[in-house]
Amino acid sequence: MKPTAHVRVDFTDVISIGPGKVGLLEKIEQAGSLSAAARELGMSYRRAWLLLSSVNTGFSEPVAVLSVGGVEGGGAQLTKFGRQLVSDYRKFEQQVDELAQKTFAAVRPAREPANEPAVRRRAVNRSLRTKT
Repeated sequence: MKPTAHVRVDFTDVISIGPGKVGLLEKIEQAGSLSAAARELGMSYRRAWLLLSSVNTGFSEPVAVLSVGGVEGGGAQLTKFGRQLVSDYRKFEQQVDELAQKTFAAVRPAREPANEPAVRRRAVNRSLRTKT
């Protein structure tokens, strides 16, 4: 297994993006709905709304626009800025992974001791990456 880095970019003390928010934005783009994106990620609607609200208000322009439900239902879509933010983040993440692999190429993790239970880390939203 190659080393990978988990990247969070802090723009200010109150606004940052990382795998969770970017994964949510990608799911919103795919699903066209905040509630559908939340369901696909196994996240409550409230949590998804709070994450989206933080990035929507944290930058000089919104990353997504929401439409209110009605006869045809509501929806959500990323703005041009939102799509660019996701794209830039994924490119940066790839560059950091490449640097981690180069920097730590000689480092080999130990095998798990036979008598010790394996401690597994929580998965990161890398599986949500869209192929570009």
